[in-house]
Amino acid sequence: MSEQASISDILQTQRQAFLHAGPPSLEERLAHLDALLAQVHKHKDRMADVLCEDFGNRSRHETLLAEVMATVNSIKHAKKHLKKWMKPEKRPLPLQFATGKAFIHYQPLGVIGIMAPWNYAYQLSFVPVCQALSAGNRVMLKPSEFTPGAAELMKEMLHEAFGEDRVAVITGGPEVAGEFSRQKYDHLMFTGSTPTGHKVMMAAAENMVPVTLELGGKSPTIIGDDYDLTKAAGSIAMGKLMNAGQTCIAPDYSFVPTDKVDAFADALSGHVHEMYPTLEANPDYTSIVADRHYERINGLIEDAVAKGARVQEINPAGEDLGNQRKIAPTLVFNVNDDMKIMQEEIFGPVMPIMPYESLDDVIDYVNDHDRPLALYHFTDDNAARDQVVNRTTAGGMTQNDTIMHVAIEELPFGGVGPSGLGAYHGHAGFKTFSHGKSVYRAGKIGASSMLRPPFGPRIEKVLDMMIGK
Repeated sequence: MSEQASISDILQTQRQAFLHAGPPSLEERLAHLDALLAQVHKHKDRMADVLCEDFGNRSRHETLLAEVMATVNSIKHAKKHLKKWMKPEKRPLPLQFATGKAFIHYQPLGVIGIMAPWNYAYQLSFVPVCQALSAGNRVMLKPSEFTPGAAELMKEMLHEAFGEDRVAVITGGPEVAGEFSRQKYDHLMFTGSTPTGHKVMMAAAENMVPVTLELGGKSPTIIGDDYDLTKAAGSIAMGKLMNAGQTCIAPDYSFVPTDKVDAFADALSGHVHEMYPTLEANPDYTSIVADRHYERINGLIEDAVAKGARVQEINPAGEDLGNQRKIAPTLVFNVNDDMKIMQEEIFGPVMPIMPYESLDDVIDYVNDHDRPLALYHFTDDNAARDQVVNRTTAGGMTQNDTIMHVAIEELPFGGVGPSGLGAYHGHAGFKTFSHGKSVYRAGKIGASSMLRPPFGPRIEKVLDMMIGK
């Protein structure tokens, strides 16, 4: 059986099972979430070990924090609120419909396709799976081929917890991913790069499949002139260097007041020395996932230097890192938009620093470029804070810290424009994978009874009352 037939056969099996069984009850959905949670608890140590092998080195604690804990929190949050989410939402009625009732009934869409990336292989697979199941759907998951060990482990875990007619995992390379994206799901979610997101959206459009796209882009960081540089640098170092910068919402570049650039670089360097006194054999410092990504990031640095940038590598022990596929934290000065490093999402431990004179100039620069997935602003000045919030558009924002908004389940997570389409997490995820059916239930006197011919003085009075003069 070909991969294409296999994928389409599984889809057909899931759709028939969904139609035959009907929407699952609250109790059934909670049981599905419990089954997923049990697998994560059972395999959490294997999850960390396998992903470490996939990367070459992936910090065990980062996997437990950013993947396992994030997944557990998402499942627990869904379990706690699912009963409320499933209740019909009442809607107010105008006078002419006052004897009836109006509400939104949330029902599962059917079969959800999920295409997950490699950088947070478990979190960005299991959290959408959790929310698709909470909405009552069947799920087909395609993990990334860049983390094959994690993909196979997830296939084992989900097979142990669910029948293939409920949750199926499809593994394979780009050709399989292409076939996966062309299937006629009831909804398709993709997390990955913007260029690949274009291809996925085009493939889904062939079958009029609605999509949620969680992409990326260049997420700016703005340090206000009033803010403590050392404090800001500590947060930025954490957000930038978690997973060695291979994070879709990592701070991509930083705006720093012109007269504080050197002090900021020193503060950032100091935090790197504290966090990672060594890099080569340090289990806390993650490797770049593959040779092609390692070469791409180094290529961005080389291109910037060739075009006039100055580079400061922060390598506390002065180690040779090439054989570990690790890149030392690197600051890049004197950057401009002609450099590839300011055109592409970096997705690595490299931080361009852009001096600025006025906040208006910063806002103009951000607004002249693609809308980012995230934006970070460090200030205690309420006027400046409001200015950035109101005048810039980004998928999400953390103030006086980095990346933390993604951890709050009550905040929808998603991009805008080139950084994404749609949102998920918590209630937003439940709604993304549900159809909100509008329902009007007529009362004993239906509104249509007043609208039937023959028309005469009565309808004139009704129209005068409703339209006004």
